Amino acid sequence: MNINPNKIIRNWLYFGAAFTVLILIVGGITRVTHSGLSMVDWKLIIGSIPPLTESAWIEKFEIYKQFPEFKGVHSHFVLSDFKSIFFWEYLHRMLGRLLSMIFLFPFLFFLYKKWLKRDEIKKLLVLFCLGGCQAFLGWYMVSSGLTGEPDVSHFRLASHLIMAFGIVGYSLWLAFDRQFEDLEVESNTSFRKISIALLLLIICQAVYGAFVAGLNAGKFYTTFPKMDNEWIAEGVTAMEPFLLNFISGIAGVQFIHRYLAWAIVFFVGYIWIKRKSFNMNPFQNKIFNGVSFILIAQFTLGVITLLSGAERNLGVIHQVGAVLLFSSVILLVHRTAK
Repeated sequence: MNINPNKIIRNWLYFGAAFTVLILIVGGITRVTHSGLSMVDWKLIIGSIPPLTESAWIEKFEIYKQFPEFKGVHSHFVLSDFKSIFFWEYLHRMLGRLLSMIFLFPFLFFLYKKWLKRDEIKKLLVLFCLGGCQAFLGWYMVSSGLTGEPDVSHFRLASHLIMAFGIVGYSLWLAFDRQFEDLEVESNTSFRKISIALLLLIICQAVYGAFVAGLNAGKFYTTFPKMDNEWIAEGVTAMEPFLLNFISGIAGVQFIHRYLAWAIVFFVGYIWIKRKSFNMNPFQNKIFNGVSFILIAQFTLGVITLLSGAERNLGVIHQVGAVLLFSSVILLVHRTAK
């Protein structure tokens, strides 16, 4: 049988990226179902085993009752309600643990087979470290909701989300290195710069998407294109100092998320108008068309999600759309970067 190490490693990286997206989806469900604070501890070995008896469940539930979320939000919960939210957080954490094994064991096998290039080994070790940082950020985020207010810090939520995006993007980048290793990147400095600028805008928008989610800001100003009857709602500048509005204010954060979406749409529209001057090759042109299509779909979905008052399922789908848009722009940058 003919074994193609390049194809095996490439598919392993693609699978890792796809599995990370799956964890993102479950994380989104965990967030919208308010399940993330149901597990108030995490033990490295014992934590892999969920409660197996009714008495074990009751013990877990009694521990949960001591924390702010139960006292302030879920005081009406009975054991069956607790089991429901526990399921999503447990699944989210276990998928993260499974991803580490999906990475580690094949990586060690590839090392043994000498299938990896020296510089690639260093890059994969960086990827593994990113996974470790993500696990830490997950617990760091959860810990912020176990004391004081029964909600996680939107800053920590954003850090956790962007790290996940980073893992997806870096995995894809390494996979693309394998996928296109025999294809040279044509020199196109102007298009490379504008592609990187678009990627940075998408990352900023993802951060503000996390801020909106963390502050539940999508449940307010549920009209479009205006914020209720104003282009700039009065609440946008209600907080002091002024800059606090745009990192911690419900109206200010939603304002940035709204108008950054418009900025990205107009930026891509500008590229469309000027596309001939960027001298895109046929493959770059095809990727850009895909980016544009995903952007239109994501913008439309964002509007529908807003009008729905951030309905749960739409919120999760909108997050998946953000990952797809980010991934498509990663491909665009890869095919222009040196």
